[in-house]
Amino acid sequence: MKRALIPGTFDPITGGHLDVISRASQLVDEIVVGVAASPSKNPLFSLEERVALAREATAHLPNVEVLPFNCLLVDFAQDIDAQILIKGLRAITDFEYEFQMTALNYQINKAIETVFIMSPPEYMYLSSSIVREIASLHGDVSGFVPVCVKDALEAKFA
Repeated sequence: MKRALIPGTFDPITGGHLDVISRASQLVDEIVVGVAASPSKNPLFSLEERVALAREATAHLPNVEVLPFNCLLVDFAQDIDAQILIKGLRAITDFEYEFQMTALNYQINKAIETVFIMSPPEYMYLSSSIVREIASLHGDVSGFVPVCVKDALEAKFA
């Protein structure tokens, strides 16, 4: 049985994230969406809120579970018995960063393979930071995030 880990801060989870998660869920038996604590990023939503939003947003995918983590990514992958890391790529800048991270992760644990899924054009521009900025200015984010996230952002910026 193949288990994959899709890691991220998910602050908040977006349509682009959901696209990668949904497509990946068709490639492996089980997906764990790993929500990183990422305190250095000063997330808008707490870890508990981000996990809850990701769980609600992925509830329709039967082979997906959402778990928080606050350790080295490859250690978390090993702890949950994930053989594959799946990362979404939007642009060349994503690739450069992820290429370096993949090389580092491989040096730490050669048993964990990294697979990249390219974003379709409609999500290539989309990021959590852009969504947060639009929401902070009371713009409509409904085309970029699930309803639960839209509601949570509206509540944060009310």
